[in-house]
Amino acid sequence: MAELEFRDAVRDALDEELARDEAVVFFGEDVARPGGVFAVTGGLQERHGSMRVFDTPISELAIAGAAFGAAISGLRPVIEIMFGDFLFLAMDSLANQAAKYWFVSREQASVPLVVRSAVGAGGRFGAIHSQMPVPWFQGIPGLKIVAPSTPRDAKALLKAAIRDENPVLFLEHKRLYALKGEPGDDGEVAQLGRANVVRTGSDLTIVSAMKGVHDVLAAAEQLATEGIDAEVVDLRTLRPLDRDTVLESVRRTNRLMVVEEGPRTGGWAGGVLADVTEDALEYLDDAWRLTTADAPIPYSPPLEDAFLPSAESIVASVHEHLNTRPVNSSA
Repeated sequence: MAELEFRDAVRDALDEELARDEAVVFFGEDVARPGGVFAVTGGLQERHGSMRVFDTPISELAIAGAAFGAAISGLRPVIEIMFGDFLFLAMDSLANQAAKYWFVSREQASVPLVVRSAVGAGGRFGAIHSQMPVPWFQGIPGLKIVAPSTPRDAKALLKAAIRDENPVLFLEHKRLYALKGEPGDDGEVAQLGRANVVRTGSDLTIVSAMKGVHDVLAAAEQLATEGIDAEVVDLRTLRPLDRDTVLESVRRTNRLMVVEEGPRTGGWAGGVLADVTEDALEYLDDAWRLTTADAPIPYSPPLEDAFLPSAESIVASVHEHLNTRPVNSSA
C-alpha cells in the first residue's frame, strides 16, 4: 500500500469534504492559486471553483469574522490562518463569537467552523512564526482543539472536524508536513476527543501530541534497549481531553510523563497532570512533565534544537525520575 504524506492527507480531506457537502467552503491567505505557503492546498480551487475555494486579503480578523458569519448562515467554512502565531489577530471572532454563539443563542444555533493553522518550532522560523498556541485557547469553553501526529489521523480528524457542529481549531505541526505514513481506510472519519495508545508498555505512561509523539516513540525504543518498557499515548485531541484513556494507562503503569512542545507555565501538560492526579493519585508512584522553557523560541539552529524536547531529553528525564542510568553510561 502506498504511503500518504501528511500535507497530502490534509489536502485529501479538504478535497473529499468539499465534494461531499456543497456547504463546505475554504478560504484564507494564498490558499487557492498559490496552494498555500506549505504547499498543502494546491488544486482545490481548480476542482471546486473560485466561489468555494478562494484567497483573501491579509487580515486574520477579517478571515475569522467572515467565517463566523458564514457558519451561522448555513455554510461550513474551513479557513487557514497561515501561522498559528497569527491566531491572536483572530481571537475576538473565535473566542467571543464562534465559541460562545451556541450558548448565547440559547442553544438554537451552532457554529460549524474549522480553523487550520501551521504551528510549532524546529523549522528555523524564529520567535514569532514558531509558537504553539494551544495555551491561548485551552481555557475557552465551546472550542475544540485537534492536534494530529500522523497522515492517517490528519485526514480522519480533519474530516471529523469539518462535520462537527462546533468551532474546531485544527493544528498542523510544520515539521510533520513531509511525514509519510499509512493512509488508513477510504472514508475513515475519526472521533474527536479519543486518544490512541500507540505503543503498549508496563513501566510508565508517556503522553504527547503532534511532533512530540514521534520523539516519544523514538525515546521509548531507546528505553526498551535499557530495560524500561514505556507505554505511549497520542492524545490527538487536546480539547476535549480523553482522560479515560490516560487514566486507564496510568493505572497499569503507575507512572506518568507528559511531553509538551510549549512553555511550562499555562501549558496543557499541566492540565493532564492535574486531571490524572485528581482521579488516580493512589496509583501514581511518580508524575512529571517535560516542556520548553518559559522563553521565546530561539532562531539559532543549535539553540532551537536545545530548546525543544527531543528523544534524547525524554530518555534523560525518564532515567532521572526512575533513578536509573543509560546502559552506555559509566556515571
